[in-house]
Amino acid sequence: MPSPTRTLLLVYVLCAFSSARSGDSGDARPCSGSHCPGGRSSRPARQYNPTTQSRSINQYHSHSSSHSEQHAPLSSHRGRSGEQTRENIQTRVAGVVGSVCADCVTPQRQQVINDTRDCKGIECRLPLRVRPKPRVSGTSQPPLVHVADRAAQFLGEFPDIGYPASEFGAPLGVQLTCDIKPGENEVPAEDALILHLQLTKGQEKLVETLRTQQVVIRDLQQRLVEQQGALLSQQREILDQQRRMYEQMDVVKAQYGLLSETVKQVSFQGLQGELQSYFERHLAGLQNQARSHLQKSYAVHKMNVDAKVVDVIRDAGNPLLACQSPCGPEEYCDFQKDPPQCERCTMCPPGFFLVSQCSPTADQMCQDRDECLELPSLCGERVKCLNTPGGFRCLGVSEREISAGLCGHDYFYNQELQECQACSDCDGEPFASPCTSIRDAVCGTVSENTLSRSWAASIAIPPTKSKTTSIYPGIQLNFHGKEGNNLLYNHKDYLNFQQHGLLWTDYNFALKHSCRNFLQVGMRMNGSEEEGHDLSGVRIEQPERKFLQGVAVSAAVEVEPNHTLALVLKSPNQYCNQSKDLQVYELGGSSFSLLWLSHDTGAVAMTAQMSTTAHYHSNYRPTFRIATVSDPYIVALTPDNRGVRFMESGVVKFVLQQAIYSMGHTCVREGFSLIAYINQNGTNQEVIRSFKSGVNYRDTSITLSGCTRVSNGDWLNFEILAPSQCNIRYFGDSSGISMLSLMWIPTAVSSSLRATVSRTGLPLGAVRNKPLFFRQISPNTDQMRLAGSSEPCAQRNFVFSEAGVANVALNLKLIHSCSVVKLTLHRQDKGAQAISLAQQVGGQMPEGSEWASVGLRTSFDVQNDTAVYVSVDCVRGRINQITHEGDTNISILWVSS
Repeated sequence: MPSPTRTLLLVYVLCAFSSARSGDSGDARPCSGSHCPGGRSSRPARQYNPTTQSRSINQYHSHSSSHSEQHAPLSSHRGRSGEQTRENIQTRVAGVVGSVCADCVTPQRQQVINDTRDCKGIECRLPLRVRPKPRVSGTSQPPLVHVADRAAQFLGEFPDIGYPASEFGAPLGVQLTCDIKPGENEVPAEDALILHLQLTKGQEKLVETLRTQQVVIRDLQQRLVEQQGALLSQQREILDQQRRMYEQMDVVKAQYGLLSETVKQVSFQGLQGELQSYFERHLAGLQNQARSHLQKSYAVHKMNVDAKVVDVIRDAGNPLLACQSPCGPEEYCDFQKDPPQCERCTMCPPGFFLVSQCSPTADQMCQDRDECLELPSLCGERVKCLNTPGGFRCLGVSEREISAGLCGHDYFYNQELQECQACSDCDGEPFASPCTSIRDAVCGTVSENTLSRSWAASIAIPPTKSKTTSIYPGIQLNFHGKEGNNLLYNHKDYLNFQQHGLLWTDYNFALKHSCRNFLQVGMRMNGSEEEGHDLSGVRIEQPERKFLQGVAVSAAVEVEPNHTLALVLKSPNQYCNQSKDLQVYELGGSSFSLLWLSHDTGAVAMTAQMSTTAHYHSNYRPTFRIATVSDPYIVALTPDNRGVRFMESGVVKFVLQQAIYSMGHTCVREGFSLIAYINQNGTNQEVIRSFKSGVNYRDTSITLSGCTRVSNGDWLNFEILAPSQCNIRYFGDSSGISMLSLMWIPTAVSSSLRATVSRTGLPLGAVRNKPLFFRQISPNTDQMRLAGSSEPCAQRNFVFSEAGVANVALNLKLIHSCSVVKLTLHRQDKGAQAISLAQQVGGQMPEGSEWASVGLRTSFDVQNDTAVYVSVDCVRGRINQITHEGDTNISILWVSS
């Protein structure tokens, strides 16, 4: 409990400070009392007695007047000497100075003192409105009020700036300096209190703003969900529209097919009527002429008008409208050809029915069966049926359903055409294999051990005088070979295959021409009457008819029954339509040959197209895109599409034909080389190469064919080498001008051999049918070898020790002055004379060229002890040099039969 002396001193200092403030503010009332502002004072103990404190104040009140003059100078001195202290003091007690320091003892204060006289404990700090009323003890004098309680009551009415709630839950207000101990609970400044109020209000506004933003975010989320739902519904509508569009497209395609078939039938019927009326008119005219000739006693042969056979002899004795020789029982006279020729009656293909029989003057007529019209429920009630030539198609049916037998009896599913086709009936011949749900019947008898076969023919170019045989759109060359067998039928203009298998074809061709630009010769495979694709092709540049050019065309393909193969010669413009523009060299032997392999060999065929380059290059590594492959597990492209990867060991036969356009005189002088590499464990090893004389501002082709053995994981890639000053453009399209064809064969049924020309014994000078000597660069095999020094015809003959089918590819690079250079492949069986198998020629060397090249390719049957060799013939000139490096080479493939 504070002593009376200390209490009097605190009251004195507080009143002195209040007096100084009253002087500054204009208030003349001196401050007196125990609560006048001053320096720091200690807080009274919580256990103080308000009655005792009131007594101390009353005792001191009588002396306040005499001491006021002494306190005033002290207050002024303190205000002058420590203004910072003064500001602190003003901040702490500015809120209560006016009420407690105007007069230390006033009636109001006396009333307060009286009101708080009976206040004890913590109740003294409670506001008056919540403080319990004092008990009345019979006196009417109001209790005294303590000044500190009045200040606490004043500040307690503002809960925002009051002290924290006491243990009883009521705010305690702000303690005066007189009641605060030094170093504890400093009174906050006025600015701090205002800032605290502003922060509180700012927090409330921030909370309200956050709540508003949360509501906005919920609204946005709800809108986003609604928009996503609308977007999903729109996507569903788009998908439904696309599905309906596809269905409509299928319907349109089906209607277009029906319309096209109707137009064809109508046009065919109209053409038939026109031909019939045409023949009737001419027959009437011929009858009149016959009557007149009979009156003049001219010799007239008998006319059979009913059979429409007319053979009228004029004055000179030339036939007017008939074939030169009588036609056979299965032939008819084709009057559309000039002169008329006998043609074999065609047979109605599967899926067609006979309209009219074959007669001596007209071929038989066939019409396609409309399976969809004959059998309305052929594909089911919900599936549309589309009629196709020789079959039908069920739109929207999976292959699994079709393979289960949806095509029905006497029909099979053609996977290439993706439609049901009629099975072949073989016309009474035996069936090698019956028709199944996914494969057509194979006619004829095929031996079980037949793995490979060969076939050869000579080729002739038909006359090009008529518009129907113009070279501009393309003409089909004629095959002159053996008659049809169980492997194929020779229809003169095309070959029709009768068995499944893999096919390798070679064609040697040589000619002079004066056509503008270039000529192109290639092979075309037709799967049906309407669909087909080009297998391969090479371009023959424009030499202005100065020298002969020899080219070789090769291809590999998988064939099925009723597939057809044709050789096509065409020009890119219409200024090469006369036969005088072409001078074809008659090659001895068979210029066309094919090697057929059964599927039982396990062979795989692949074709790939080269891409067209956008810029000119010199050296170039072509990129490929697979067109067809019979087994992608065995043969596939490398990741960069620049090579072919093999997953099993075997022998690969390949041919690459690339069309180019070159500019520059160095192109003519140095020419081009095409090299084949085998990549083994990341290392390229050269296998074979070929050379092509260069051209300037011309289109031409460079080609390479060979065979080699490959192992699991090997890559086959190619590179074209050209002079550095030569600009070359590389072409590739669907016309077959730039194609890679290859055939992979297991080593169990095949072998390969490679050799280059020997340095010794080269035929130089005036060479007349001299043989070439070779040096073997691949190991011997059990099936073939190069004759050794202890054998007859050493280093010349390639000897076979097992029956089968062989394919030979030869490349020769030389310098010569001959008008014609001939390469001939001879075959010599044991005890028999040598015969010519194939031949190829090359003309004069182009002006400015240093080197020239000639090459041939062919396939043929071999027996045990069969030998083959190559001879060179130079006509009107001499051979100066034959390179013995990689550009002159021979590769031989053998396949078991």
